[in-house]
Formats: sequence, structure tokens, C-alpha cells
Amino acid sequence: MRTHTERERKYELPADAELPSLTALATSIGPRDEQLDALYYDTLNLRLIRAGITLRKRTGGKDAGWHLKTPAGADAREEIHFPLGDSNTPPDELVALTLGYTRGVPLVPVARIATRRASWRLVDESGAELAELTDDHVEAENLNSSTMDNWRELEVELAEEADAALLDRAEKRLRKAGLRPASYRSKLARVLATPRGDEPGHTAGDQLMAYVTRQLDALLRHDLLARRDAPDAVHQMRVATRRLRAALRAYRPLLDRERVERLRAELKWLGGRLGPARDLEVMDAELKKATDELPGELVLGPVAAQLTRHFSPARAEAQRAVVKTLGTKRYLRLLDQLERLVADPPLTERADRRAGKELPKHVRRTYRRTARKVANLDGTDEALHDVRKAAKRIRYAAEVAVPAVGKPADRTRKRARKVTKILGDHQDSVVVRPVVRAVGAQAHAAGENGFTFGLLHERQRMRADEAADRFDGAWDRLEAKKHRQWLK
Repeated sequence: MRTHTERERKYELPADAELPSLTALATSIGPRDEQLDALYYDTLNLRLIRAGITLRKRTGGKDAGWHLKTPAGADAREEIHFPLGDSNTPPDELVALTLGYTRGVPLVPVARIATRRASWRLVDESGAELAELTDDHVEAENLNSSTMDNWRELEVELAEEADAALLDRAEKRLRKAGLRPASYRSKLARVLATPRGDEPGHTAGDQLMAYVTRQLDALLRHDLLARRDAPDAVHQMRVATRRLRAALRAYRPLLDRERVERLRAELKWLGGRLGPARDLEVMDAELKKATDELPGELVLGPVAAQLTRHFSPARAEAQRAVVKTLGTKRYLRLLDQLERLVADPPLTERADRRAGKELPKHVRRTYRRTARKVANLDGTDEALHDVRKAAKRIRYAAEVAVPAVGKPADRTRKRARKVTKILGDHQDSVVVRPVVRAVGAQAHAAGENGFTFGLLHERQRMRADEAADRFDGAWDRLEAKKHRQWLK
């Protein structure tokens, strides 16, 4: 299995149109002619393509094989490539990666696309490749409906190290020549008639469910990455889980309470199952960074090796536990429940009110709960951590309101984020110190020098003290009256 990231834009042009020139941007080498044939797989209800994911078996061309393509930001998709093989059944590894989307529903052929392609390499003065320009004449069949379609499209795909600004310069010239961006994300999306999503409405319920939908999308997107042990994937799954829990709590009056509480309980379970892997990732990175920042003469003994010996097996075990969790019936059932919530939300009458008037009321209630915790703060680690979690709920509740309220909600979001970051530094220190002590004790028992671990422990204690000192100022900025006027 190998991966790479595509950065590309597609354009529609008539079958008999003259090909626009990009020679003012780069030297053109080509054309190279190819005949490409691809069989696309999905569930019968098209779970993959609706999420912007394509799975295909392609023959012909320089990259024949099995391709799984997933969204990777604006103009970008990550492609996972498997060798072609003799089977028409998708590789087990790719089936496993897409389980969060398919929930075990079989992947079957849904479309066949044949492409007659002419391609040109765009290079700079030194001969370094900048991009590839492809002119595709496409013939496609929707295997579910037996309908046929044909069209022509132009694609500009950046080389791996090329400047992304080249896409903008190319688009400017192509638009001037009369071309327009393709209305579909991919060839398959056009064949199966799955256009880009619509904008949400203006009621409180519309805005809340648009936010829930975005977080479910993020959860699923990082589910696929977490199954591959991609950096930060488990963290982003936990963030999406927290955002969902916070939104469903802050805006409970807009939804059926019983159904929401069951969902929040299951989201809490998922967050707990993802927690150990994320905590180990944070501690490993923090201690390695802290060690690297020490003057060389203060790093006594094989500190880096000792940290690796401690964290590597623990992180591997935690990753196995994550993958096991993502394969459980309970987790897949939770995803089904979230999708049903989005498809048929149990909205109350209050959800029909204007978002700009209704949403601030719920952010205000979340803020007041947090303010009471701060007023009763006793300075213990547990109390500060509790305030951090409450401040996150302010942050995420404000996020829901930003599209409807604008800058005032965004300012509150940013100030709440600052509070949570400061208290996050404090909590990271609280979690890391016992680990530093344990690894230092192991080094001592093995006859190795434990000095550096004592120094790391003390620096982590100082980090916690500094965070606690910075908290008051950050909270004062969050609760400044002039920034809370929108919460009336």
C-alpha cells in the first residue's frame, strides 16, 4: 500500500472546444495518450461517494491498480494505492478502512468509466515538473440505473512539491478562455448524480444540525485515518466527539431530550475509548520536545531511548485498542444513530426560531454555568480541569452560533479557546508528571542516571504553575462585558 496527496482542479469544456494554452505559465511537454478503464465500488445507497470518497479498480495508464481516494482539504484528495491483482473484489485492507462509512454493507460495482486521455507535463525552466494537464473524453455508465453519459473535462493536477498558487494562476487563464469549474467533485459524482451539498437554512435548528453534520463528517473522515494510525487522527476524532457532545448539551431545548441524552452517553463512551491513545501521543511528543530543548550537558544517559522504550509498546497497544473499538457493533451503531439524527432530527418548536435570536440564549446559559465554576474555583488540579471542560463547552456552543451571529460569537469562541489552551497546558503537565517519575524510577532501577527525568519533572511542575497564573487574565478577557453583549 502506498499513498500520495492529489491537488487538482477540474473544468468542463465542450467536446469540440479548442484546448486552452497554459504555455505562459510553464513549458508544455506532450501529449501522452492513454486509454483508462475504471470500475467503481460503493454500497448500493452510495455511502462512499456521498462522503466524497471513491474506490475504484483501474486498468491502463501509469497508475493501474486499486485506488481509494479521500478528501484532504481544498483542491486535495489523498489516494491510497494497492496493486491491481487478479480479483474484482476490493482488497480486504481497503474494505476495512471504509468500515466507518459502510458499516459492513457489501461494496458492489456501481459505475464503469472509460477515459480517453491526452496529458501534458508542465515544467519550469529547469525542467522540474510543476503540474500535469489532462484532457479527458469520458464515457460512463451508472450500473444501478443502466444510464449512459459522456463529456469532456480538463484537469490541472499539481506536482508534489509545486506551489499551490499555480492552480489559481491556471484557473485565471482557463476562465478567461471560457472554461468553468466542474459542478461535480469527481467523474463518479457526476455519473451517480451526487452534487455538492446545499447551504443550511436560517433557523436555530438548521444551524445546529449543520454543525452536527460537519462534526459527524469530521468523525468519519478521521475514523478512516485512525484505522491507518495517521498522526493526530485519534485526537481529531476525540475533538469531533467532544464538539458533538457539547452542542447536544448546550442546545438540548432544541431537540428531543431523551434521544439526545442517549446519544451523549454513547459519545462519552467513545471519547473514553479513544482517550488512552491520544494521551500517550501527547505525552510522548511533549517529553521528546522537552528533552530536545534541554542543553546537551543536562541530558544525562540514554533519555530518548528510555522514552521510546516506555511509549512505543504502550502506543502500539493503545492503537490496537482504537482499531478494535472502531470495529465494535456499539461504535457502528453510534454512527447509525448520528446519521439518523442528521437525516430526521427530533427538533422542538424552539428550533424553528431565528438562529440569530435563539442561539445566543443557549451560549449564555453555557457561559453562566462555567462562570459559577470559576467563582467557586479552589485551585486544585481537578477543579481547573473541570473549568477547562466547561470552557470548551462555551467554545463549541459559540462555534454553532458563528454562522448566524458573526464576529461577536467568533470573538467569544476565540477567547474560550485561549482559556482551554492555557488549562490544557496545565492538565497536560498534571498527566505527564507521574509518567516522568515512573520512567525516571525505571532508569534508576536499571542503574542509569535519572537526573534528566528529575529536571523534566520540575519543568512540568513549573509549566502547570505558569498556566494557572495565566488563567485569570484569559478568563477576564472572556468575561469582559463588552464582549458578552451579544448573549442578551
